[in-house]
Amino acid sequence: MANTVESKGWDWKIVSGKFEEFWKNPAVESFYLLQRWKNQGKQKFLDMGCGLGRHTILFASNGFDVSAFDISENAIEKTSAWAKDMGLNIDIKTGDMLNIPFKDESMDCILCINVISHTDTKGTYKTAEELKRVLKSGGECYLTLCSKETWGYKQNWPVVDENTKLRDEQGPEYMIPHFYADYDLIFEIFKDFDIIDVKHVGTYHEQDGKRYESYHWHVLIRKK
Repeated sequence: MANTVESKGWDWKIVSGKFEEFWKNPAVESFYLLQRWKNQGKQKFLDMGCGLGRHTILFASNGFDVSAFDISENAIEKTSAWAKDMGLNIDIKTGDMLNIPFKDESMDCILCINVISHTDTKGTYKTAEELKRVLKSGGECYLTLCSKETWGYKQNWPVVDENTKLRDEQGPEYMIPHFYADYDLIFEIFKDFDIIDVKHVGTYHEQDGKRYESYHWHVLIRKK
């Protein structure tokens, strides 16, 4: 069955100033994963939905063989320019997480922060299949999913399906689908993986004078 929504990326062209600076800083979790995967001897790393390249550059600068993709051509242009400035050789492509543009069993580890939720329920299941396809046996993936406890799920935004809404708010995510999960859904979607860790994480930030409290699931999985 086809998805009920088309894939759509962030509008990175309107991201600037302090907001752009924020999205060029690696997520806290990435430093733990960098060391974890280094200790495991993993080498081939995929930054899935690389955005402005914050994790692409971090892992490439620390000796990983890095591939990256994003659905946004503007994001790919900015990541490629950053990598060139740093003198880093990175395989960067435009692509969709529903059809990851890399070969079967080609990745040791995958990072996808604030990426997988940008589709509907069918798309999330399809993305899980794609992760399984490109990961090597024993390969790990760290991902985040929007939580049904977060403020966005409670907004009166257009409903796509029982777990998905379109973000009806001006900004880089305007009309981008957001899939929201609960604990049971996570274990259903990733039932073909070993689930190593699941955390429910709350974060706070201010933007344009507004205060936001967001909740996400942080999930570490391993291909069996």
